[in-house]
Amino acid sequence: MPRLGDATRGRILFGGDYNPEQWPEETWHEDVRLMKAAGVNSVTLGVFSWAKLEPRPGAREFGWLDRLMDLMHAGGIGVVLATPTSAPPPWMGRLHPETLPRDEDGRTEWWGGRQHFSHSSATYRRYAAAITEDLAARYGSHPALTLWHINNEYCTYDWGDEAAAAFRRWLQDKYGTVDALNEAWGTAFWSQGYDGWHEILPPRHAHYMKNPTQVLDFKRFTSDMLLECYLAERDIVRRHTPHIPVTTNFMPMWAGQDAWRWAAEEDVVSVDLYPDPRDPCGAQSGALVQDMTRSQAGHGPWVLMEQAAGAVNWRGVNHPKPSGLNRLWSLQAVARGADGVCYFQWRQSRQGAEKFHSGMVSHAGEEGRTYREVKRLGAELARIGAEVTNSHVFADIALLHDWNSWWAGSQEGRPSSEVDYSVVVGAWHRAFWEAHLTTAFAHPEHDLSAYRLVVVPQLYLLTDTAIDNLLAYVHGGGTLVCGFLTGVADEDDRIRPGGMDARLRDLFGIRTLHEWWPLDAGEGVECDGFRGLLWSEEIEAQDADEVIAYQGGELDGLPAVLRKGRAWYVSTLPEPKALRDLLAGIASGAGARPVLDGLPAGVEAVRRGDLLFVLNHGREPVTVAVPGTHHDLLTGATVTNDVVLGRYGVAVLRP
Repeated sequence: MPRLGDATRGRILFGGDYNPEQWPEETWHEDVRLMKAAGVNSVTLGVFSWAKLEPRPGAREFGWLDRLMDLMHAGGIGVVLATPTSAPPPWMGRLHPETLPRDEDGRTEWWGGRQHFSHSSATYRRYAAAITEDLAARYGSHPALTLWHINNEYCTYDWGDEAAAAFRRWLQDKYGTVDALNEAWGTAFWSQGYDGWHEILPPRHAHYMKNPTQVLDFKRFTSDMLLECYLAERDIVRRHTPHIPVTTNFMPMWAGQDAWRWAAEEDVVSVDLYPDPRDPCGAQSGALVQDMTRSQAGHGPWVLMEQAAGAVNWRGVNHPKPSGLNRLWSLQAVARGADGVCYFQWRQSRQGAEKFHSGMVSHAGEEGRTYREVKRLGAELARIGAEVTNSHVFADIALLHDWNSWWAGSQEGRPSSEVDYSVVVGAWHRAFWEAHLTTAFAHPEHDLSAYRLVVVPQLYLLTDTAIDNLLAYVHGGGTLVCGFLTGVADEDDRIRPGGMDARLRDLFGIRTLHEWWPLDAGEGVECDGFRGLLWSEEIEAQDADEVIAYQGGELDGLPAVLRKGRAWYVSTLPEPKALRDLLAGIASGAGARPVLDGLPAGVEAVRRGDLLFVLNHGREPVTVAVPGTHHDLLTGATVTNDVVLGRYGVAVLRP
């Protein structure tokens, strides 16, 4: 299987989406000049070019792409060649309306934007395979080709008739019989029992709440149908070019794909990442996505496929990045394992829906601050690339994450709509980030034996296999910390007897979970030494070795936090500092240590291979103690015991 190293060849991929069809050809040569001056060594071509490549059914206009491929190669710039299948041309929807997706109210999603395709449409799949086949046959041997990029940001749901037929086939494969489906879905409730497969529909608009297991299965089905689309195109290009790695770009913490399954089918894992420059937790949320993507890549290198050089265009207020922030966040991605730093897009568009979305070359041109900063970053990435690429980030703490649990736990009819899974996961990751502890992510059924500490921020749904895996990890000497609403339901979203799996209750020292006590927005509950937010539980302990109690109110004296041996259960969301201190203390007891001790607030330190990245996310200069003598790859300076970092400053230190 080809790997990212086959494309990077000892350098960090640097560039972005290039959409030259938006510009006259004389601009192309100017682009190459600016790319070379900025150190760009990779561009992605063809992502949204289907109408240009196939202006009418069966037509092929490759001449412009031939010239571009040759131009990039002559300029020493590699090409990530995309299949254009995320944005079908208007003629497809006009001639084949069945290729257009429908929403849960039955309304057609028309052409005029992007992602307007039904993943289940045989016609769409046929056209997508044909254009992919011709692209692979024509450019598979082109010397500029370094990587295949399939589609773009797979995210389309479809409740239409063709999707309904595919959903029924998917359910037949999963359950075998309608009786088994009725049992799994609990259709005895509300007279929902099905007599035949033909009666089953996607969970379309309903008068009141929908069957939660039907909704859960539909989300699983949608992820699988989109994966089928990816695999069909991947297999075509792999047949033509078995030596060229293949990727598709994930969106950060996107709920629509089971990215654990998807990542296993990619040669290279890549992600798009757009933290808000005004978000005080922007650096930490970026680190979370980077840790997750690295983990999906098997703890190896990955690619930051898209980021913004400046402002985006889809927030209510779109703030630009202050001077230095683009460089800082790009080097943060490298620190956490990226072997590619790319953007959407190269040149800022003058027309279309994203003309206010930044580019590496902004409307200000090469004299603009954005391009000047991109140029500096390109030079620095070239300077460190040979020593960074294909090295690894070590983490001995794992946060467990599963899309099935996210899907099941986020539906309507739950005890609290204030509980947002992604927010809870972010809070727990932030606690480790602020404690300067590097983390990985893992699936609850993965082998966890390599980690000193395993953390479950929240996994409402756990399979029996996952529960057995957690028990085996603890019994094998590992330390486990679980947050509230964990182990509540089985894989069919059936509540486990007692409101939490009995094996987990015994593991944590819980006799009975009497009631869930969710908290209103802004409400808190006092505990011994901290304040809990969002949630609380009425728990009766049994054989627990340590208890932190609730104080006051209905839960006075009952356990908020329990420990039995090496297993901890946290039944509320401690306020940020308390959660950080609690988890840092448990991590220390498990033998997990920060990369550097005594780091100032807002400073991040990550070790990648033999290199130490130190990043200042603050606006004020800081001095950071780095015992010993190091060489800073960015400046060439020798650093002994201390390094001084200016606003948004970065040092990449080699012993």
